[in-house]
Amino acid sequence: MFARLTLIHRSLPARGLRAVALSILLGCTVGHVSAETSSRITELEIVSVLGERDRTAELPGSHDVLDAEELIELHVMTTSEALRKAAGINVRDEEGFGLRPNIGLRGLNPTRSTKMLLLEDGIPLAYAPYGDNASYYHPPIDRFDRIEILKGAAVNQYGPQTVGGVINYITPTPAEEPSAMLRATAGNRDYTNLHGRFGGYGLQLDVVDKRGDGARDNIDSTLQDLNLKYLTEIAPGQTLIARFNRYQESSDITYSGITDAELARFGHRYNPFDNDTFDTERLGTSFTHRWQANDRTTLTTNAYFSRFSRDWWRQASTTTDSQCNGVTYLVDGTVRNFQAARALGYGVDPDDCNSRQGRLREYESYGIEPTVTWRHAFLGIDGALTAGARAHREVQERRQFNGSTPTAKNGTRVEDNERDTRAYAGYLENRFEIGNLSFTPGLRLEHIENDRRNALTGAEGDADLSEWLPSLGMSYSFSEQVQLFAGVHRGFAPPRNEDLIDNSGLSTDVDAEESLNLELGVRAQPSAGTSIDITLFRNDFDNQISVGSIAGGSTPLAEGEALYQGVEVTAYVGADAIADLRWVPYAQMAYTWLPTADIESNFRRVDTGALIPGAESGNRLPYAPEHLLTARAGARSQSGIDVHVELVLVDDQYADFANTESAPQNGNGQLGEISSYHIWNVAVNWHVPGMPLTVFATVKNVADEDYIVDRTRGILTAPPRLVQGGFEVRF
Repeated sequence: MFARLTLIHRSLPARGLRAVALSILLGCTVGHVSAETSSRITELEIVSVLGERDRTAELPGSHDVLDAEELIELHVMTTSEALRKAAGINVRDEEGFGLRPNIGLRGLNPTRSTKMLLLEDGIPLAYAPYGDNASYYHPPIDRFDRIEILKGAAVNQYGPQTVGGVINYITPTPAEEPSAMLRATAGNRDYTNLHGRFGGYGLQLDVVDKRGDGARDNIDSTLQDLNLKYLTEIAPGQTLIARFNRYQESSDITYSGITDAELARFGHRYNPFDNDTFDTERLGTSFTHRWQANDRTTLTTNAYFSRFSRDWWRQASTTTDSQCNGVTYLVDGTVRNFQAARALGYGVDPDDCNSRQGRLREYESYGIEPTVTWRHAFLGIDGALTAGARAHREVQERRQFNGSTPTAKNGTRVEDNERDTRAYAGYLENRFEIGNLSFTPGLRLEHIENDRRNALTGAEGDADLSEWLPSLGMSYSFSEQVQLFAGVHRGFAPPRNEDLIDNSGLSTDVDAEESLNLELGVRAQPSAGTSIDITLFRNDFDNQISVGSIAGGSTPLAEGEALYQGVEVTAYVGADAIADLRWVPYAQMAYTWLPTADIESNFRRVDTGALIPGAESGNRLPYAPEHLLTARAGARSQSGIDVHVELVLVDDQYADFANTESAPQNGNGQLGEISSYHIWNVAVNWHVPGMPLTVFATVKNVADEDYIVDRTRGILTAPPRLVQGGFEVRF
């Protein structure tokens, strides 16, 4: 689907500049452009999953849209802050900057966002969506204009990950007229954020420089993001969008959490690892060509490439890591190794450990994806046929070096893996429209081929799988204000390359993750300025793949049956339609109730078939809080002032399969219930009358609450109170 925008081409010099810019982006000369000097209007369109708000009613399923105004007014610091404002989403902090968000949908484990499909302008964002769909990279939220979340049957159009949902981040469309924006933000914990946007003549440059301290001691990050986007008409009925992005991050950040005793003794900011570093760079480019062949037929083709590299040097991966166990301490008269001393809350010094391990990763991902849409009236029934295909390849190079000093940047090579994944997909759906009723049957095919080679031993292996994925969505409009929708689709998530093929080249029989996803809901706009969406959902897994730790397999990969059921509610109430109010009040809510997130059959190891201790039928799945709520209330004045207060509430959740409620004495921090927490946020904006200037201030976590957000590899804690302020000026 497409969101339509109108750009005005004014003069020959502007066209010349566009041609030069496009030549640079493409590395070749642009074809003939008319020398017509008079003004004329050309309709250019950008690719998106949902399209504009007035077209989302066509979708046969639930969805949310966070638009530019909402993101700007809220001054979200991280992707996590933004996504919490959509129903159904559980997003977990990690380092405090949202650089590696953990996103889960409708109860699915949010760890590394592996159950989500992340897109940017409709193009895969993850560096290995088929072979290793883990988010160790995420672009800054600042450069996005809109976020679209799709959760219904239409998810099947955008595989491969369809057990959860689709999040599509939309970048701003380049303007025809020259324009610029500068936003500067500063706050406590050494936070600074400079964001500039410059554009005109169809070309736009976004630059972000963000830095500051993280949630705990010895954690700080610096990142720069440069995004270039160009949009032009290359021939009558044909438009081209070219994009280039460079992202670079340098962080001091550890992988390990802390133990219960360390938390009790040293507090929520404690982190002893001062030599752990994370450096990454991503280069990406993509092209979208759209050809409007006639009034009924449109062909859109996406071509994309990205290269991602990551060097993470660290002295511990979890609280149970034995890497530094050659170091001993005298604790209460008893000699303890590094790991045991941490469990007892002793103040360890990682510099005593003559070890530092580097996990070095490089990924290349590229593909092409044409999609054709044909609007028709077959047998007198209005409809739209959509057919698409994808050819995709990703190559992973994974190495590990073990150094012998606390600051080593080289060492003994202990891992050298090459992993190659090739994927081919096809998709076909047809939307039928009969009066106020529409229904959309669809079918997707995924075929995936994996190879793995151990360069240290020469061992290699391969595995492949294919899957047919049907879907059906329906909607009925009672009126322009009320719509009923329903959907069912077969959810699918492929196993990772490393799960299918072990380091000796042997193939493991790991089934794909499969689910039957159903939903029923209603969308209503009872009056101007008022809307409400209510969705009932049920995700029934024939086979769910789950792992209790993401740090080197300390908990084996497991699979079994699972069931998720619940309700989502999104509502907005405002007095926008009432004229002459000095202050216009409004309120907004995103609420999720998940009464069921249950293990339906005992989970077993995929390699041996042995039962996973504690993963018993009837237990609640980890990291699936029953209640999630983000609500805000505020008011806008005629003088340009906007003030709002926000409440974020996350219910209790278990950290392990056994539903352990109390952390064991001298525990490793990976077990025990994560208690519910709530925080208050406040923001004030002043759009200075008669000036292109906005001044703002925010306070996040007003009460400075201390709380735990994760126990996957030890306790991770949330950031303290953050006070920030700044200005935005537009030219």
